[in-house]
Amino acid sequence: MKVLVVLGTRPEVIKLAPVISALKLRAEVRVCASGQHREMLQQALDAFDLQPHIMLDTMSPGRSLNILAARLLEALDAVLEREGPDWVLVQGDTTTAFCAGLAAFQRGIRVGHVEAGLRTGDLASPFPEEANRSLLSRVSTLHFAPTQMAAAAICAEGIAESAIRITGNTVVDAILQAKATWPGGMPAILPAAIEQRLTTGPTVLVTCHRRENFGSVMESFCHMLARLCRKNKDTQWIFPVHLNPSVREPVLRLLGQEANLLLTDPVDYHTSLYLISRARLVLSDSGGIQEEAPSFGTPVVVMRKHTERMEGVKAGFATLAGQDPVAIEAAVDGWLSDPARCETLRARQNPYGDGHASERIVSALFGEPCEAFHG
Repeated sequence: MKVLVVLGTRPEVIKLAPVISALKLRAEVRVCASGQHREMLQQALDAFDLQPHIMLDTMSPGRSLNILAARLLEALDAVLEREGPDWVLVQGDTTTAFCAGLAAFQRGIRVGHVEAGLRTGDLASPFPEEANRSLLSRVSTLHFAPTQMAAAAICAEGIAESAIRITGNTVVDAILQAKATWPGGMPAILPAAIEQRLTTGPTVLVTCHRRENFGSVMESFCHMLARLCRKNKDTQWIFPVHLNPSVREPVLRLLGQEANLLLTDPVDYHTSLYLISRARLVLSDSGGIQEEAPSFGTPVVVMRKHTERMEGVKAGFATLAGQDPVAIEAAVDGWLSDPARCETLRARQNPYGDGHASERIVSALFGEPCEAFHG
């Protein structure tokens, strides 16, 4: 069997890396990088010692999603013709994932969709991810739903149960794979500025990158974060700032003067995981972090109106605070003022996975039965 794995962003690398490792034991695997997020992609590839067989150049600064999609479809069509895979494997909800799925479908090639079934029910939130993953479900052959809730969502859309496998989320596999390389329980190399902050006091990790939070919303977040820093002077706030100018410009302009706030470039995956493990709280609009944090018993305040990861909210790991800075600030205050509440999370099971998702996916691709994840 020949499997073409297509990825284009850092989260796709993280969540597909353990699947690629498991597949290599049984199949011919070819990895195609779309070029959607070239700089941050390479950082993740290095973390898992991955080298794509095919590197496309499809992204141009300032170009629209339509132009990106057009370039992806053209480039991927040529790859599919040349490679002739039995399966195309994609992950999540990116433009890369949808275009790879559509290109494969139109060539009659089977599509496996890792992390299928996540839904908010609002095509504008997140944008364009909700549309990408919904459309991808229409052209996929096998749907690897991470949880029972995700499986139920695609069943409700008319996808046959026989085409769905509940696998758990591969991000938990990735965490275990990464942690296995940490000597003494921490990454071999940490940025000096971050290491210094971690020894200074308790920390809160901050990330923000989603399109719906750009513009005035981002500026409001920055003013709120400045207030939180001033209210909690003994806490170190660490903010790896996304490379997108719509994030970097307001963040660097409005938050550069806070003494207990470290603004840094995006960190490598191992450092990111270690920051989550050491944080008292994470303040984020990231989907991946919502899934990663439970492995470390770390609570997350989610800066979004909707989340497709309600499992963490229901299990008590996450607070869905919306986009209103007042509500977000209140949620942060609630967690920071109640250490006992945070401590109760340490013993809870991660609702997103058990570390065996990759094995289940590989078994399904080979038509073999496997026990579903029941987290």
